[in-house]
Amino acid sequence: MRRLGVLTVLVLLSACASGVPGASPSPSDSRFGTTEPMPSMSAPSGTPASVSAARMEAIRQDLTGRGVDTGQLAVVSAESVTFNDGSLGCPQPGVQYTQAQVNGMRVVVQAGGRTYDYRFGASDTPMLCEQPGPRATESTR
Repeated sequence: MRRLGVLTVLVLLSACASGVPGASPSPSDSRFGTTEPMPSMSAPSGTPASVSAARMEAIRQDLTGRGVDTGQLAVVSAESVTFNDGSLGCPQPGVQYTQAQVNGMRVVVQAGGRTYDYRFGASDTPMLCEQPGPRATESTR
């Protein structure tokens, strides 16, 4: 009976050892299997691209709807980008997004003396990114 009690205590202690507060897991304990540093949070970067007429018209209509004079609309940059999720690199608080990579485009334009950052997914519907969030990490494709 005493052997059973000692054996039970040893089994319980070994099972709990990995969950001891303050204990440092060994590298082999990681379930992710990597020691690479996390990627830095950065603005999107991608391959230079040209903007289709449909997308330029969609940007023009969106800006006009916001009361911006588009007479001097100019493209500052346009890039093909693979976004990490459905937020297109511009997550909004309280909104849930698809957790899959999205091939899209980032188009920065100037109009009315201001710069505007537009994002596109698969469609020609623009999303104005007024303030990229800290989790806006994209990779080039």
